[in-house]
Order: sequence, then structure tokens, then C-alpha cells
Amino acid sequence: MKALTGLALIAYALASPAEISAQTTRYVRYEHQGNTSYGILDGDTIRQLNGAPTQGGSPTGAVVSRSAVRLLAPVTPGKVIAIGFNYKSHLDGREPPSEPGVFIKLPSSIIGPGENIVFPPGASNVHYEGELVVVIGRTAHRISPEQAPGYIFGVTAGNDVSERDWQASDLQWFRAKASDTFGPVGPVLVTGLDYENLLLSTRLNGETVQEQRTSDLLFGVHRIVSHVSQFVTLEPGDIIYTGTPGATRAMKPGDVVEVEIEGVGTLSNTIANH
Repeated sequence: MKALTGLALIAYALASPAEISAQTTRYVRYEHQGNTSYGILDGDTIRQLNGAPTQGGSPTGAVVSRSAVRLLAPVTPGKVIAIGFNYKSHLDGREPPSEPGVFIKLPSSIIGPGENIVFPPGASNVHYEGELVVVIGRTAHRISPEQAPGYIFGVTAGNDVSERDWQASDLQWFRAKASDTFGPVGPVLVTGLDYENLLLSTRLNGETVQEQRTSDLLFGVHRIVSHVSQFVTLEPGDIIYTGTPGATRAMKPGDVVEVEIEGVGTLSNTIANH
């Protein structure tokens, strides 16, 4: 490792073990002077890419300061898939599932860091669900768990926002899980992390309300990706929420919810009324 000085030394000292032990790359999607671009975040600098990293985007040579941009959701998925009941701590007495429990969110639910989670009309029992989110990098069709690592581009943090009353009463979880703004992801998309053993923490107004390692997933990332690919062809940029740990509780307008994943950073969103 070459010598580190100044800000680089400070960043290294504050980095998690997961970041230090792996060759990681941190991708962002951002707005700057009215234009939306992808880039590689390197300290306080963003190196612009000519396209989405999952589509092979490469550096253009242009750079911009991190402080000069607004970060957006790091991906624009064509499909948003999610897994339920994937931590023992979230089962609340239920029997563990025999296979991953899959449901669908909508791409229109996706928002980025700093954006508001907006209660739709009639929503009153809206809960946070902090989760590791997997981002697909290659077209995957009926692959095995052993093949899955070659199809995963990287990971980010997500919040599977859920309206519990609607979840209990609706025919499908359409409103409960896929309403506009119910799919925060970010702040960055990271490659090179050991995503099978990362610390996941959720905070509500600064209070830690969820904390568990991704090594405790009942169905690991590779099994999930393989399972989904048996029924749906996964494309580059598609994302999968992998499940939330522990208990959740209702949020109210004005609350701030943060999902932090080791090596990824913190996804922060404020709750707002419609």
C-alpha cells in the first residue's frame, strides 16, 4: 500500500474493516448544474462516467467536487425485487420459510439520499425496514448459487418502507410496499465488499432501532439471486432488497430515518406528509 497523507490518511483511519480489507470502488449518481451523471467517488472528488457503471460506464476525464453536487439514488432499476422474513429476529414467532419469500416493489418507488419519504393519502402506520440491497451487474437467467457472485455488481443500503395496515388488508402488497418514495436506496453503490458479513444499523431520530449482521440472513445473497433468477431474468441495474432484521415501528412526519451499512455509508431520509 502506498503512503497516505492528509485527508486520505484521515479517511483510511475512519474506514471500516470491510472497506480496508477489500479493493472497493464507490459509485454515485448525481445532479450537477441541471445535469444527471454517474461517477466514481474518490474522497471529496467525483470522477464522471459516460454511463451507468452496471452498463460499462467509463471515466470521461471530467471531475467535480462532492460538495458541488446533489447525490441521487445510485441506480435506476428496471426491476425492484424484495425478500421478506429473511432474518430470524424478524419472524416474530413464525416458522422460518423453506425458500426465499419474494415480492415486488416498483421502480417508481425509488428515491435517493436526502429525499423525503412521503406518506400517501390514507397512510398512517408506515414502518422503516433497513436492508442490504444487491445490484445486478450481468443478465442472470436460471443461475446457480455458485454462479451468483459473477452476476452481482455490488451493494448499497435500502429502506423497504412499508404501510403495515395496507400490508395486512390488501390482496397484494402494492400500496404497502410500492407507493411512491417507499424505496430509498443509497448513498453509494459499492463493489468489492464482503456483503455476506456487513453490519446493518437503522436509526430513527438518532436512536438505534435495528442492528444485525448480514451473515445472519436466513437465505444468503447468492441463494437469493439464484432463486429469483429461476423465475425472472435479472438485468444489469436491477436490485434486490434482501430483508430486514428485528422489530420495526411506525414513523411520523418530521422523523428522520437512517440506514447505515458497514462499508457503504448512511442513507438518510425525512418523513413528510402528502
